[in-house]
Amino acid sequence: QVQLVESGGGLVQAGGSLRLSCAASGSIPSINTMGWYRQAPGKQRELVAGITNGGRTNYADSVKGRFTISRDNAKNTVYLQMNSLKPEDTAVYYCNIQYTFLSYWGQGTQVTVSL
Repeated sequence: QVQLVESGGGLVQAGGSLRLSCAASGSIPSINTMGWYRQAPGKQRELVAGITNGGRTNYADSVKGRFTISRDNAKNTVYLQMNSLKPEDTAVYYCNIQYTFLSYWGQGTQVTVSL
């Protein structure tokens, strides 16, 4: 069984920064993709950023240039550095890991950006 534990959410003013972390544990193959998704109230969950074990990244257009995803393969940990935060970034952020046909989710961490 794979478990994902997120940390780093909180309340920040617009223009500020936060760093999210997600540690995965369990039987995880070396070839996998980790990512961050978010879900705002009344909206569907959306991809924020993803990163393969080889370091290939992709970002939602809305966060390009502001957010940076990275990972430590030895620790099975993924990070999301969020800069220049905007009120519209307010959401619950979920960590995800995918490999073969499996997908696991973290419990979510709240990010709130105030004016």
